[in-house]
Amino acid sequence: MEKYYLAVDIGASSGRHMLACIKNGRMQLEEVYRFPNGMDDKNGTLCWDVDRLFTEIKNGLKKCKELGKIPVSMGIDTWGVDYVLLDKDDNILGDTVGYRDGRTEGMDEKVYEVISQEDLYARTGIQKQIFNTIYQLMAVKQSHPEYLDQAETILMIPDYFHFLLTGVKKNEYTEATTGQLISPKINDWDYELIDMLGYHSGIFLPVSMPGTVVGDFTEEVQREVGFNCKVVLPATHDTGSAVLAVPTNDDDAVYISSGTWSLMGIERKEADCSMESMKANFTNEGGYDHRFRYLKNIMGLWMIQSVKKEFTEDLSFAQICELASRETIPSIVDCNDDCFLAPKSMIGAVQKFCRDTDQQVPKTVGEISSVIYNSLARCYGDTVEEIEEITGKKYPAIYVVGGGSNAGYLNELTAKYTGRKVSAGPSEATAIGNIIVQMLSDGVFASLSEARTCVKESFDVKTYE
Repeated sequence: MEKYYLAVDIGASSGRHMLACIKNGRMQLEEVYRFPNGMDDKNGTLCWDVDRLFTEIKNGLKKCKELGKIPVSMGIDTWGVDYVLLDKDDNILGDTVGYRDGRTEGMDEKVYEVISQEDLYARTGIQKQIFNTIYQLMAVKQSHPEYLDQAETILMIPDYFHFLLTGVKKNEYTEATTGQLISPKINDWDYELIDMLGYHSGIFLPVSMPGTVVGDFTEEVQREVGFNCKVVLPATHDTGSAVLAVPTNDDDAVYISSGTWSLMGIERKEADCSMESMKANFTNEGGYDHRFRYLKNIMGLWMIQSVKKEFTEDLSFAQICELASRETIPSIVDCNDDCFLAPKSMIGAVQKFCRDTDQQVPKTVGEISSVIYNSLARCYGDTVEEIEEITGKKYPAIYVVGGGSNAGYLNELTAKYTGRKVSAGPSEATAIGNIIVQMLSDGVFASLSEARTCVKESFDVKTYE
């Protein structure tokens, strides 16, 4: 009888339940449930509907029961930085505000009144992003200090869902590091920093590593979904999971976890908290087994996803790629500019950037898409050079994993702009990485190296040169 493992992978635009098992030495993956996600505008504030999301999590579990494929374990991964504050009765204080909301504007300066940006990077090694948890909490402190006073616990979004399933509260390491409040020296919360900022260190639980068993479903959840299951912490930050599924054991490889965001970097055994690293805007996010994901956040396919919604024609991403590949427009935009974070019109933002920088302004679907794809690939090329300059090493290969690995035109451009061999796939890297940790915990794999070899042999990887 096959043993199934379930990854619940929730991204910014959708979530999916993926079952996996090992057959003839290869991992087989099956999507059993999918649901939409997105931030809701709640009285002018962008929020997550965590109640609806938890209902969808349970709906997917019920689907496993219907199929007769009961997982021996499960784990949830999501995006980073967002959280809930729970009161003494475990009720959420305030709204579950999303990272794209504008409430953090100016909160960096409030933080720097307490600690300089340089000292903050030296302590945490985390890239400044205005939506990091550290700035979100400052926004709460400024507008709703009573929430912090009433809070008993802070849980990151996947931690909260694991708590709802099991009744057990854990703060998982890889997700926690995204908030810019973890010390890479002790791999735990920087409680001194937290108290300096007035965030009440008592609400932060000691971090737990991927592979930790959280517990079984509560009796209430068991009754609702029809079975019991062990919950195991994966790398709950989706990029932390995706990087585990990079199909190579070569230390001289650069990865791109390509989805709504493009996370481009390397794995390191120690964090680089130098000023050179800070000025290059690299981050040291926590990974499996205390590895560090030394990477740069790049705006990613969010830009294409956004313009797709604005096009009058209902085009697939493959059709958009095809139209873009026919264009020769030379304009390039800075994908990391804040103007592309949450514009009312992404098309308008791209056109304005080109206009303001005296470049040809794209007008057609093909031109707009071509500018975005070429700009992303150019950014990848610049980032590889920065990694090599900082590390003093050469990286001849790039591995693209995640949904963006299916974007053949972008992969071709990536090979062109980086001058490196590009291997693309697997596309469901986040779910695979989530499951790898569960299988490591259950003894299916003896090591991460063995697991990555299995990924390489189990899934198609396409090469671009």
